[in-house]
Amino acid sequence: MKLTLIGNGFMAQALARGLVNNFEIEIIGRDEKKLKKIKEELPQIEIKVISDSEDINGKNIIFCVKPYALQSVAVRLHGQANILFSILAGTTLDNLKKQIKSKYYIRTMPNVAASVSKSTTTITGDNEAKNLAVDLFNHIGKAVWVNTEAQLDIATAVAGSGPAFLSLIAESLSDGAVKAGLERSISNELVQGLFEGFAQLLDKQHPALIKDSVMSPGGTTAAGMAKLEECAVRDAMIKAIEAAHNKAIEIGKK
Repeated sequence: MKLTLIGNGFMAQALARGLVNNFEIEIIGRDEKKLKKIKEELPQIEIKVISDSEDINGKNIIFCVKPYALQSVAVRLHGQANILFSILAGTTLDNLKKQIKSKYYIRTMPNVAASVSKSTTTITGDNEAKNLAVDLFNHIGKAVWVNTEAQLDIATAVAGSGPAFLSLIAESLSDGAVKAGLERSISNELVQGLFEGFAQLLDKQHPALIKDSVMSPGGTTAAGMAKLEECAVRDAMIKAIEAAHNKAIEIGKK
């Protein structure tokens, strides 16, 4: 299967890296310099600078531009795509249908872990293309079909924005170790191992059970947890998801 990625930004590149070993990939973008750099890193990929009249007839498109650029890019696209996969946060299926012609429409929300085939990608859209969409995005990690666009907007805040939130946690853990006197290189190595191991634990147990298994009475973990609760870290994370979700809804209304 040939996939045409429209856009040459970070997410388009991450998807290309994750998909290139299983699919024929073409990237169409506006930045010739970025396209050439992508070609140097992934020589098996086709690249093309987008024209004022780009023929998408019969193509399987992964639309990877920023939401605000939808209209300006869509006016350049002519013909009817076979399937349009959109990764645009908050951009509704109805809005996509008004801008770009396609036989089927799918909304997805992958994350940057697509580049290492570890993205958790939420998907919704036309049921006729469901199986193909799930199979496609399973190649870059784990694909999760949701039944409504409202659910996908919530998932955007978790799976899409989540890597940034976890990056803040990871950086903070490393900073704490450095403050206590540990070298940065060792601190970073410990945090990396922590996240790798935790992912495996989370696959088997509820997070509350993991926490309880580490939290001995009067111990170091209990002392640290008390400070996290004092600083309202749990509340801050809940509000971060809420804010990201609200932003996705706001984008969808524009």
